[in-house]
Amino acid sequence: MRRDVRSRIPWLAAVALVTTHLSPAAAQEAPRPVRPRHTYSIVAVDSATGQIGVAVQSHWFSVGSIVSWAEPGVGAVATQSFVLPSYGPRGLALMRTGMTAPLAHRALLAGDPDSQVRQVAMIDARGGVASHTGSRNIPMAGGRVGRWYAAQANLMARNTVWDAMGRAFETTQGDLADRLLAALDAAQREGGDIRGQQSAALVVVSGDRSLPAWDRIFDLRVEDSRNPLGELRRLLRVARAYRHATAGDDYVTKNQIDSAVAAYAAAEALLPDSAVNGELVYWRAVTLADRGRVDEAIPLFRRSFAQDTAWVALLWRLPRVGLLRADSATIARIVREARPAPVPAPRRRQ
Repeated sequence: MRRDVRSRIPWLAAVALVTTHLSPAAAQEAPRPVRPRHTYSIVAVDSATGQIGVAVQSHWFSVGSIVSWAEPGVGAVATQSFVLPSYGPRGLALMRTGMTAPLAHRALLAGDPDSQVRQVAMIDARGGVASHTGSRNIPMAGGRVGRWYAAQANLMARNTVWDAMGRAFETTQGDLADRLLAALDAAQREGGDIRGQQSAALVVVSGDRSLPAWDRIFDLRVEDSRNPLGELRRLLRVARAYRHATAGDDYVTKNQIDSAVAAYAAAEALLPDSAVNGELVYWRAVTLADRGRVDEAIPLFRRSFAQDTAWVALLWRLPRVGLLRADSATIARIVREARPAPVPAPRRRQ
């Protein structure tokens, strides 16, 4: 029985998979002109935790909406320069079948007649990585592939950007999000995009393939800013705080109240009350009051009410939906002792 020659040449088999196992509309789609996303980016895997991520910055509006792609336990893609967005979903689809990133990368480039204007990087969950910089990318353009990452850039001020990104990723301590942002910062210190800065994005997913494709550890975008990397770091701090708060909620559902209170406290420690209008401290107070620890809750309610008295009105609604086991007298006491005293009107001179 004659065997198809493609079965003996893996990348040809991958090309066949692109054209037969993806949606018919996608398979037949010809590359269409799109707006350029000249930029610098990095795709990476944390070898210790298995987390997978991609980070990007550009002098173009909403770069994260088209460049950055990632899926839990599968991999990540950065598609940039003169972007063909389908590299993202198609690359992930191929890696989802078990194909390595280098093989998926090669297959998609082979099917793209305009591959020389593309810049595309892919990494799979096992750390297999590939990066392509087409010959018609606008200089300065290039990339660096290292262990567990690929950094790439085009339209840069200097040709030192991608190596600086790689070194920063390799030497920075912290979790994957910290290391990805360190790489972006390093690119900017080398001059970054010759046009300047405008938008940035960070996506980090788990290495657990059993999670749904939409599950994200971090999915942050700065669409338009004079300081997108600074704003991205601020958003990451807020996101970390809310992850602690979510963990606190989960502990409450398991009736692990001490753990919940500790998680809420960790969230508060990352952000001042003014950053979130008293939200995080409020739910810690509600958890304590719900368990009868009203004396501990009142100082926290006081901090929250000082930010916005709307939290007072909300407090009365919580017993109706089972979020606060407190009678009217207890709620009245909380409001009386925690609500800010009204500021007297200035006296008019006679």
